[in-house]
Amino acid sequence: MEALAERLSHLDAEAGGALRVVMFYDTLMRRRVDLPALVRASAGLAECVAGVRLHGTGRVIRVGPDGRRTADAGGDASVQLPIVLDEEEIGLAWLERPGEPVPLDDLVLDRLAIAVAGVVERYGPARTTMADPALIELVIGGDTDEAGRARALRLLGFGADVPVRVAAVRSELPLDRVAGAICPGRPVKAAPLAGVGVILASTVDTERFPAGVHAGVGAAGSPECSWREARTALRFTTAREPVVRYAELGALALLAQVPPEVVRANADVAAIACLAGQPDELATLDAYCATGSLRRAADRLHLHHSSIARRLDQLGKALGFDLTEPAGLVRVRLALTAWRLLGD
Repeated sequence: MEALAERLSHLDAEAGGALRVVMFYDTLMRRRVDLPALVRASAGLAECVAGVRLHGTGRVIRVGPDGRRTADAGGDASVQLPIVLDEEEIGLAWLERPGEPVPLDDLVLDRLAIAVAGVVERYGPARTTMADPALIELVIGGDTDEAGRARALRLLGFGADVPVRVAAVRSELPLDRVAGAICPGRPVKAAPLAGVGVILASTVDTERFPAGVHAGVGAAGSPECSWREARTALRFTTAREPVVRYAELGALALLAQVPPEVVRANADVAAIACLAGQPDELATLDAYCATGSLRRAADRLHLHHSSIARRLDQLGKALGFDLTEPAGLVRVRLALTAWRLLGD
C-alpha cells in the first residue's frame, strides 16, 4: 500500500493524498483508538479544528490542530457531515478551517464520520435508537419467559436495574426522532410493530412529544403489561389530547374492554355516530365535555356563549336528553368517548 501510494503521488498528487488519508484512518481503526484520540488525530491531519457531536448523549469533542481540547462552542464549520450508524444519523462531524476548504477536506470528513460510527458501535451500547423489532417483541410479548425478556433487554442496552417504560405511538415523524425527543438522556429503543410504533425508554417525558404525534404511555412496571396499557391509552388519544397516560384514564379504561358490537348497539353512541358528518356539532360536544362549562367551551371555540347554548340545546334534542344537567354531561362524555374507541 505504501509503495502504491508513493507511485500514485508521482502521477497524481491528489490521488496519492487521498490514499494516504484512507490508510491513515485504517491504521487508527486497527489500533482501536477512542473518540478523543480519533478527533485529535483528525485535527492534526487536517491542520485545523476538528469536531464531533453525538446526538444521543449530547457529547461534543472539539480539538485544535495542536492536539488540545477546545471549548465546545467554537467557530463556524467550513465543512460538516452527518455520522450515520445502521441508517440512522447519530451525530455530526465537522472541520473548522479559516478560508475555503482544501481539496481533501471532504475525504477527511467522510473517513472521520465512518470511523466515529465504528467506535460508537464497538464501545457501545450502541447509541442508535432504532432496534431489531424481534428483540422489542420479545420484551413486550406476553408469551416471553422472564429469562428471555431479560436477555432481550440486555441486548437492547437496558441494564438489570434500569426501569423500562413503554409508549405506543402513531406518527408521521420518524420514530427515532420521537424516541430521542421524549428520552434525550437514553437508554431508549424503538421499532415499528403491526402499524404501531413501540418505544422502550428509561423515562418518558410526555411534555416532549413532538406536535402531531399521538401516543399512549403505559403505567405498569412489567414491559408486557405496560405495552397493553400503552395500546389502550393510544386509543383514547384525540387531536385535542394527543398524548394519554394509562394511569390517568382511571375507570374510563374499562370502556376499552367493552365489545364493539355492544358499544355500537348503545342508543347514546348510535346518536353520536349520526353526528359524524357534522364537525361543528362534534367540536361543540368535545369542547363542552372537556371543560364541563358552557362559557369555557365558548372560549375554547372562540364563539359567544349564546351560540354554544343554542348548539347544546339542539344537540340535546337530537340525543334525547338535556346536556346541561350533570347526568346529561356524564352520558354524553361516555358516549363520545365510546364512539371514538370504535374507530369508525
